[in-house]
Order: sequence, then C-alpha cells, then structure tokens
Amino acid sequence: MPAVAYLSRNRQKALFHYSLTSFLLLCPLIAQAKLHVVATLPDLGSLAREIGKEKIDIVVLAKPNDDPHFIDPRPDFVASLHDADVLIDAGAGLEVGWLPPLLEKARNPQLGIGKSGRVKASQGIRLMNIPTTVTRASDAHPSGNPHFIVDPVVAKTIAQRIAKSFTALDPSNAAFYDANCKKFETAIDAKLQWWRGAFQLLQDQHVAAYHDSWPYFAHRFGLKIDIFLEPSPGNPPTPSHLTEVIQKMKRDHIKLILVEPYQDRRIAEKVARSTEATVVEVSQFPGGMPGTDNYTSVVNQLVKLLADAMK
Repeated sequence: MPAVAYLSRNRQKALFHYSLTSFLLLCPLIAQAKLHVVATLPDLGSLAREIGKEKIDIVVLAKPNDDPHFIDPRPDFVASLHDADVLIDAGAGLEVGWLPPLLEKARNPQLGIGKSGRVKASQGIRLMNIPTTVTRASDAHPSGNPHFIVDPVVAKTIAQRIAKSFTALDPSNAAFYDANCKKFETAIDAKLQWWRGAFQLLQDQHVAAYHDSWPYFAHRFGLKIDIFLEPSPGNPPTPSHLTEVIQKMKRDHIKLILVEPYQDRRIAEKVARSTEATVVEVSQFPGGMPGTDNYTSVVNQLVKLLADAMK
C-alpha cells in the first residue's frame, strides 16, 4: 500500500473523529440555546419569566418606578430589540410615545405586528373607558385605558399568549411552556377567592387616585376607584380641579388616595390634609412595592394594602 494513500486515509479518519467530537460537544450548547425576550414593562417581564423560566434570557426596558407612558430611551434598548426573538408590549397606546422609534431603529422584522415574535398584550382585551372624543392632545389614554394587566384574570390570558409565542419559536420546549402557563393559572385561581373575599364588605366605599390606573382592578374586585387628582389622564392637576376633588371627597367621605411611585406625592398629601384622608403608595409593577418580586405578589400586596386601608 502506498504510504501517501495510507496517510490520507488516516488523516480522513482523524478529521472524521475530530468533527464528530466537536459536534457532540456542541450539541448541549445548541440544545440549551435560549429565547431572547424583551418586555417593555416589569409586569409583562414577570409573566414572561413565569412561562419561560430558565429557557429564556429577558430584558425589561422600564424600571418598577418608571411612568410607563413616558420612558426615557437608552441606546442599549435598540440593541436589545435588534437581538430579540420575542417582544412583549402592552399596546393600547401605553408605550406609543417611546417604543415605535426604538423599533424603527432596531430593524428587527421578527417583532412586527402579527409575527410570532410579537406579543401585544392588548390584542383581544376588551378595553375600558374608550373616549368618544379626545379633548386634549396630551391625554394619555386616547385608545382606552391601557392599565389592564393588573387584573389577574386578564393576566392569565396574556400568559397564554406568551406561552403560544414561545412555543411557536421553540417547539421542542412546548410542553415546558404549557406546564408553566397552567401552573401560573392555577396559582392565580387559588388566590382569587381570597382576593375577592378581602373586599367583600367594602364594595360601597369610594377611593381616590392620582391617575386613572385602576379601572380593571376595581372592576375585578367590585371597588369604586373613580376620583382622580388629574383632570384627565396624563394632564397635571390644576388648582381648580383639585378644589372640585376636595369637595367631592368631603361630600362622599372618601378617605383614601392611591399614589404610584412616579406621581407627585406632595399634591396628594395636600389634598389629604384638606380631606383627612390617607395617602397610600402603591404600584402595579413587581419591585415597585416591598416584597413584590413577581406578578402574583403584586396583586397580593395591592389587595392587602387597599383592604387594610379601606377598613
């Protein structure tokens, strides 16, 4: 046998074994590839974590204390969106002031409306408080109230949609995403009875809030959060409007004002002094209140804070 042919065959075997070894070493890495997920808001990010757990890497654009209507974009937002497999946003106009320019710069066709990589939470949700006319150009809710995620029944629907998106992009883990979604639904269902029971004797009490963030939460639990320090969503309180609010609160014996972290607590405290009311700091986002590191704990803390304060 010629020496050259013998060496050639040996080299072929060596290359084959090297290639096979390299492939086998890479297999676990390929199998462990994670979905890159971007969520605009912390509550949506929490739902994504419930479904994806260790199978996803997630970036949440807004911080727990941010006003979701007005987020200051950072350069890394564009990079995150460019690399994302999935984008989860609330929709209904909530991020309209800051998300579209970021998506235009990111140039990621997979995140387009209707694509499997886009989960617009508002799709299929029956929005409340849709205005017949928008009286101010600065109104923050021109398409209807976008603060629906705080309703835990709505959150279950959004979780299902997230699971569907993850499954479409990562079908090999479909059973994993489905099981996590069902686990989340079970956790919500187990809490609903207690949450409703906490407000059972408080149905007739009115509550004031700085911003109209609470119609879905109020509807779910039979509350009346219907007096607002803002004259219309997103417009700063005016002296004349606050005078009307104080008169209504005195007339209806309203003793509670809800304020979120990004709102002006000093204005709420001024109204509270005039009405002998209590200001309660609340948040719809995980991390916005102590002891709230996921979606379920946020609803749990909101129910506890409001029920205790209303009593």
